Amino acid sequence: MGEFELIDRFFRRNGAAAANAPSGVVLGIGDDCALLAPRPGMQLAVSCDMLVEGRHFLSTVAPEMLAHKALAVNLSDLAACGAQPLAFTLALSMPRADEAFLAPFARGLFALADAHGIALVGGDTTAGPLNVCVTVMGEVPAGQALRRSGARAGDRVWVSGRLGDARLALEVFRGTLTVSGDVFADTRRAMEMPQPRVALGVALRGVASSAVDLSDGLLGDLGHVLKASHVGATLDEATLPCSDAVAALDIPWRRTCLLHGGDDYELLFTAPAASDAAVMAAAATAGVPVTAIGRIDAEPGLRLRDAQGQAVGAPLRGFDHFAAETTATVP
Repeated sequence: MGEFELIDRFFRRNGAAAANAPSGVVLGIGDDCALLAPRPGMQLAVSCDMLVEGRHFLSTVAPEMLAHKALAVNLSDLAACGAQPLAFTLALSMPRADEAFLAPFARGLFALADAHGIALVGGDTTAGPLNVCVTVMGEVPAGQALRRSGARAGDRVWVSGRLGDARLALEVFRGTLTVSGDVFADTRRAMEMPQPRVALGVALRGVASSAVDLSDGLLGDLGHVLKASHVGATLDEATLPCSDAVAALDIPWRRTCLLHGGDDYELLFTAPAASDAAVMAAAATAGVPVTAIGRIDAEPGLRLRDAQGQAVGAPLRGFDHFAAETTATVP
């Protein structure tokens, strides 16, 4: 199977699927460039993420789940910006053109794409190690994009969903932790099929003062917000939302999963304390639970309080692909 036959068979959409492409897509797959026309008064939000076998996913992952995650992690970036998905491109490197891989991969890709109304408009395929790179484009009203730099002293810190399941699944794969079969199935799904919080991001426009998606762990990603906003924060460990399986871990492992596990793809955002009702209304509109986990401080630095209100004095780390771990300072 050649490259162009591969594209035609698995990634070019026809009929009703093609007709349902977002109105901003003027020209999709089949030319040298896609043509997009954002609506008047809208800005384009663009993000790109790469998934590399052995680094971001295990060789045992099902192709359908791999495709879902490759698009989901990019949609999560749009969610953190408050943008509505419009179009995406796919660059796919693989050892060979294998229909047994490509058919379920395409199913998983388009199932999530259709759920979020986003069209595949181009990309590239090549022979090589398994590597998936997606670039997403979305629309957001001019001046309304959520950014990392808007947090202010006195704001509450919120997260969506629950934290830590993906890291727990990874540790089970590594053999460092053991859970029951049912728990492993749930946590593995969290790791391999994250659910991007696009509807919540859109609903938080005009409500949240800052936002970031949790891809590299709570502490690491919150650190980006604090740096961009020139503020600090205090988190209450007892409020961090998690599954019963994560809650049952001993304290060091629980903190590992909750604070710097990565791959949660929930939204972390801040909002003025006076906006609590608006935050809860946005969460209800999106159908996503949210939890207040701390506050933004004028004093720089990141502080963590345990269930007794005492400061946790050990170094807290966030994930970094090249440095391996990044330390956040606490008292």
